[in-house]
Amino acid sequence: MVSMKKLLFTRESACIQPIRELIEQQNHRTLVLWALDSASFALNIFESRSDDLRPRQAVEAAGLWASGSIKMPDAKKAILACHKAATESGSDPVTEAAARAVGHAAATVHVETHALGLVFYGLTAAAYAKCPYTMPNDAEALVADELDWFYERLTYWEIHAEDKKRSWAPFLLKDSPNKEKLFRQKQEQKMKNKV
Repeated sequence: MVSMKKLLFTRESACIQPIRELIEQQNHRTLVLWALDSASFALNIFESRSDDLRPRQAVEAAGLWASGSIKMPDAKKAILACHKAATESGSDPVTEAAARAVGHAAATVHVETHALGLVFYGLTAAAYAKCPYTMPNDAEALVADELDWFYERLTYWEIHAEDKKRSWAPFLLKDSPNKEKLFRQKQEQKMKNKV
């Protein structure tokens, strides 16, 4: 059997750059709404192959945390349980990647840099689902529609995040620089310093 990579996409993947740039332009609340909404993509893949409830419970806990209904330790426990479900998925790369995508979606409540994890792992799950038991030759082409869907959902939330009044945990009401954008700037500075 071919050894399967845990991730087929990274921050450096050419196809990821448009959504990465769009993520960098968003405030934390918009990314939370997008991630929790878009978690359904990976949940559908996961739940089509497993009856484990931990990924769904992680999304539910993250939503409660974002609204201020529960505190971080409770949500963190559910998110870590979701990642444990990924680890326990055995040799199924689709289920593992889908559970990790959900875990990153839920962890976006904590910090924006997890948002791309939803995309990386979600696309990886989709690519492996389309090419069972083999390494996809052109993963980017296989998941172009799925990547467009993630982008379209984010543009939706960019426009509609403030449409209705929502309860937010106090830490999400504080506007601060986008952590994904700061991460890119730090990486770029590191590369300049090497030259």
